[in-house]
Amino acid sequence: MMTAFVPSLIYGAAIALMSFAIWRALIASDLAFWALSLSCGFVFIAPMLAMGLYEAGRRISHGERPTLADIFLVRSALRADVFYLGLALLLIYLMWGRIAQVVYGLSTYRLHTRVDEFVAFSTQTSEGLTMLVTGAIVGGVIAFFTFAISVVSAPMLLDQRTNVFEAMFTSIRAVAKNFAPMLLWAALITLALLACAATSWLGLTVIFPWLGLASWRAYLDIVPVHTGGEAPR
Repeated sequence: MMTAFVPSLIYGAAIALMSFAIWRALIASDLAFWALSLSCGFVFIAPMLAMGLYEAGRRISHGERPTLADIFLVRSALRADVFYLGLALLLIYLMWGRIAQVVYGLSTYRLHTRVDEFVAFSTQTSEGLTMLVTGAIVGGVIAFFTFAISVVSAPMLLDQRTNVFEAMFTSIRAVAKNFAPMLLWAALITLALLACAATSWLGLTVIFPWLGLASWRAYLDIVPVHTGGEAPR
C-alpha cells in the first residue's frame, strides 16, 4: 500500500464518499431499514469495487508503481467474464435485500422510518432481537457463499485469461482447501467493514485499499499464476 499510497487513498476515498452519500441519502429519506440492510450487503459487491486495487497489486508485484489512471481505468477488467461475475454478485446483493425485507416484514407490522425508532425496535424488543439474529444467520450464510465464489475469482479474472465459471470453481476449491485461514480472513474482512460502518463508512478511505491489496496477495499465495486452471494450493 505504501508503494501506491496516494492513488490507494484516493481510490479508497472515492468508495468511502460514495458509500457515505448513499447511506446519508437513505437516512434523510427516512429509510433506516434500507440503510442497514444495504450496508450489511456491501460485502457482496465489494470484490467488483476493488478491481482497481487488484490492478494496483498486479503492477506492484511486477515491480511497477501504479498511477491513479492505472487503477481507475482498468482495461483488463472490461471483458465479458468480469461483467458476468459482477452481474452474479449484483443479483445476490438484490436477493439479499429482498430476504432482509422478508425477515423484517415477518418481525413487525410497523414500518420504522427513523433511525432512533428502528434502533429501539431492534435492540429493545424480542421481535427486533429475533430479527437481528435471523438476519445475521441468513445473511452470514449468503455472505460466506459470496465470499467463496469471489475471493479468488475476481482477481483471477483480472490476472488470467480464464472464464468466469472456471474462476468461480477455482475460488470455491481454494476456500475448501484452506477453510480455516479463509474463514479467519472472511471474519477479519467483516470486522474491518464493521469498523468502517462505525465511522459512517469514511473509514473505507484506508481500510478498503488495504483489504483490496491484501486480497491480491492472498490470491497470489493460493492460486498458481498462469497455469490454466491448476488446482489451488
